[in-house]
Amino acid sequence: MKLPIYLDYNATTPVDERVLAEMIPWFSQNFGNAASRSHLYGWQAEEAVSVARVQVAKLLGAGEKDIVFTSGATESNNLAIKGVFEAFGKEKNHIITIATEHKAILDVCTHLEQFGAKITVLLPDTDGLITTAQITEVIGANTLLVSAMYANNETGVIFPIEEIAKVCREKNVFFHTDATQAVGKLPINLRNTPIDLLSLSAHKLYGAKGIGALYVNRNNPRLKVIAQMDGGKHERGMRSGTLNVPGIVSLGKACDLARLEMSANQEKLSFLRNKLEQTILSMLENTSVNGGNAPRLAHVTNIAFGGVDGEMLLGNLKNIAVSSGSACTSASVLPSHVLKAMGINDDLAYSSIRFSLGKYTTEEEIDFTVNHVVEVIEKMR
Repeated sequence: MKLPIYLDYNATTPVDERVLAEMIPWFSQNFGNAASRSHLYGWQAEEAVSVARVQVAKLLGAGEKDIVFTSGATESNNLAIKGVFEAFGKEKNHIITIATEHKAILDVCTHLEQFGAKITVLLPDTDGLITTAQITEVIGANTLLVSAMYANNETGVIFPIEEIAKVCREKNVFFHTDATQAVGKLPINLRNTPIDLLSLSAHKLYGAKGIGALYVNRNNPRLKVIAQMDGGKHERGMRSGTLNVPGIVSLGKACDLARLEMSANQEKLSFLRNKLEQTILSMLENTSVNGGNAPRLAHVTNIAFGGVDGEMLLGNLKNIAVSSGSACTSASVLPSHVLKAMGINDDLAYSSIRFSLGKYTTEEEIDFTVNHVVEVIEKMR
């Protein structure tokens, strides 16, 4: 067993060796530009991209022409929200989102305010959930877009996405979801759910970093997304730039593996997460699970440890790699904005730890983690 034990899979995942094997030839042997249409090197690269596009679409229950490759979920979120606002902002300028969203959503909305966007940020309940009634209540004649994440990156709380999407469609409002943490972990079928835009990233499901995709529902004739990068009109005119063929191949293969192995992985992870969570709670008083009463991803638990110094806690857990929130805000000394939005006080927010397991996590590692956490907390108290 290797120390420290990695339990921060929501931050990033290792590249699956089968994914890596698919990628390697596209760095040095089949190195062509997918936009080179006049020779074999370009044709081979274009075919690899086409195969990957089908693999991503198959995991999502989408059409291959709905998939736009990007550099990751952050770019996908920017393209979705800014692209729709640029297309329709003069007609409707109201955007609704949730206080527990990733900064890649919240910061985009803040940015658009200087261009006339009116932003409504809804607060979740104490378990981090939002209801369709809350969204329906604030949708108005000027509402353009609702953006709500599929599953929260810090707590694992799963939103009622199908219901929210249906409300938006009934109200003639575009719906975007940041599904970065959900893709490959939850079954998603976009043919049966009226989602207009969905963001995902390869490095959350054992693919490479620096590659992602935006699903753009071509079956909604009203939907239009303005490109945020110009220079060649690649990717259906929505995202210019030479395609990252090795990265795209990695995303496609990772999606294919996730589709085939999702059920078995989630069954294993649910068992390990529950063992970790229940054992810690049974051995330590004054502990609780943030979002514990809501539907959650099988591999995530966010545990609040009362009565300890939050600033010292992570430093003392030297033998496990965990986090106190999103990797994108780990440099901040502020308490998690997600936990604060759920009404959790600063002391508990500071002393909350996110454990996110992955398909390589073993029961031996979980047993070690439980003992290590209990030992550290008892000493700190």
